[in-house]
Amino acid sequence: MARGYMGKILFVDLSTGELKDEVLEEKLCCDFIGGYGIGARIIYSRQKPGVDPLGRENTLGFMTGPVTGTPAIGSSRYALMGKSPLTGGWGDANSGGDFGPYLKFAGYDGIFVTGVSEKPVYLFINEGKAEIRDAANLWGKDTFETEDILRAEHGKQTRTACIGPSAEKLSLISCIVTKRGSAAARSGLGAVAGSKKLKAVAVTGSQKVPIADSETANRLRREFTSELKGIQLPGSSFLEHQHKYGSSAGIIPAIEMGVAPIKNWGGVAIVDFPDHSGVSGETAAANQDRNEGCWHCPLGCKGILKEGAGEYKYRAGARRPEYETLAAFGSMCLNNNAESIAMANDICNHYGLDTISAGTTIAFAIECYENGLINKADTDGIELTWGNHQAIVAMTEKIARREGFGDILADGVKVAAERIGRGTEQYAVHIAGQELGMADPKLSLPQMGDRGSAARYQMDATPGRHIQGFGPSGFQPHFINVAGFCFQGGYSRIKDSDKYLMGFMSAVTGWNRSMDELLKVGERVTNMRHVFNLREGINPLEREVHPRIIGNPPHEAGPHAQVTVDIKAEIYWNLGALDWERVTTKPSKKKLLELGLDDVAKDLWPEPAPPGG
Repeated sequence: MARGYMGKILFVDLSTGELKDEVLEEKLCCDFIGGYGIGARIIYSRQKPGVDPLGRENTLGFMTGPVTGTPAIGSSRYALMGKSPLTGGWGDANSGGDFGPYLKFAGYDGIFVTGVSEKPVYLFINEGKAEIRDAANLWGKDTFETEDILRAEHGKQTRTACIGPSAEKLSLISCIVTKRGSAAARSGLGAVAGSKKLKAVAVTGSQKVPIADSETANRLRREFTSELKGIQLPGSSFLEHQHKYGSSAGIIPAIEMGVAPIKNWGGVAIVDFPDHSGVSGETAAANQDRNEGCWHCPLGCKGILKEGAGEYKYRAGARRPEYETLAAFGSMCLNNNAESIAMANDICNHYGLDTISAGTTIAFAIECYENGLINKADTDGIELTWGNHQAIVAMTEKIARREGFGDILADGVKVAAERIGRGTEQYAVHIAGQELGMADPKLSLPQMGDRGSAARYQMDATPGRHIQGFGPSGFQPHFINVAGFCFQGGYSRIKDSDKYLMGFMSAVTGWNRSMDELLKVGERVTNMRHVFNLREGINPLEREVHPRIIGNPPHEAGPHAQVTVDIKAEIYWNLGALDWERVTTKPSKKKLLELGLDDVAKDLWPEPAPPGG
């Protein structure tokens, strides 16, 4: 078995209570590396098509990568996966924090859960031994309370991945949270855990991740950290900047450059949101108590806030809002009050909500309100107007609790528009039910090497995702994700990032694989996720794309003035590069066989029956 793996996966059936260990096959690791790569292969092989995402047959997977829990920089990640109740197709999400490393320390590379428990339960793993325990005392608790209770019961070394009340109530924009605010947020997979009555997974253990060459891994870590320390930004080093602001530092330039969407994807910063200074990295970090990192990460890019002292009394220990949250609750809603965004963020983290989806859903509701399609009688008396930060916070609370109008909004903009009707569909910006990440594809420039940002939103197996890719541009992101690296781990700041990505992989696993070979894994993962959807009857070419996303009609001012994305050309080019059929999007039989997906080739391209057979 290659190093970097614990060599064991746990399969759990909550309907029967069965717990079964299986050996992780080395070929599976070689072909798919880890994370949602291995997850897609396992679930495709073991789960029949057409299952109810909230039913007993859907599989919820937790999977690490080989570098998770090793000296590699940004090695804290784990992936969450299953059939998405939000889109009806493949769903995955990933998170940092410390759950991923501790899952491996507890003796497992991953967990796959099927079935539905009759009562609330949690899964407890201690030194390679798993058991299902009663969670009656945890049901209804928020994610912070759940973590505190489980650590008090099982020891301070215990780490948890848990759902909050929003997932218990099957909100389709709910998530799974670890380390008090690190969320595997996209695809609505919190609702899958809620439907199974799986409140949490708690892990503890002292097993070591086997490493092929610890000396080289630690040397690369020292060199990488030294390079990061040497990067100078105006007024501070890169690492100091990360400690102070994390990704929140990018919000103002993103607004002004046209990267961050404005006014529910329909506005222009200089026209609709000129007073946007209130959502800067500086204001987001104004009440910061300290910085914090994910497991053994030198970037330390997470901010922990003091107790809110002004209008918004968020609790001490709340997370500083990062870029996506500042955009979703800020520029999308024309809200320039950073304290209100910190409050909304804290609500989402405690209740277990995806902040991208929650902020986008509120922006949708505001536009419906401003255009007279809903009124105070609908919104429980809340005046949902642009920039009304009190209303934004109040509605976030209602969504989290599924109370009043919040119950209408708690499953995202697609379902909300279907429930409300009255023409609100025109303001529901999503793709296949998934709200989009906070990166406007109208700024995609071919000369910057980006061929397919808009296409990515439509065509990726998990539509609307901001840290994914479509076509060859997606192979490296998929490799990074499935290996267990952090996409924000500083690799984009280093000139020779491939040296470190390949170096850490080699030092950890003992495999000496070129970047081309690693990108081939990314291509295999791209195809595996896609064929899961094809088997579910999903052709991404049939997904509707809201015209605002591509600039139809184009803006008359601002960074996107007169820009309309030729999304069909983007898709056409990438389908050719992938060797996917341009009508059905089926990968060619030749491509599938080249990737070693022989069984998938038989599924998609069955041999004709013999004459008279």
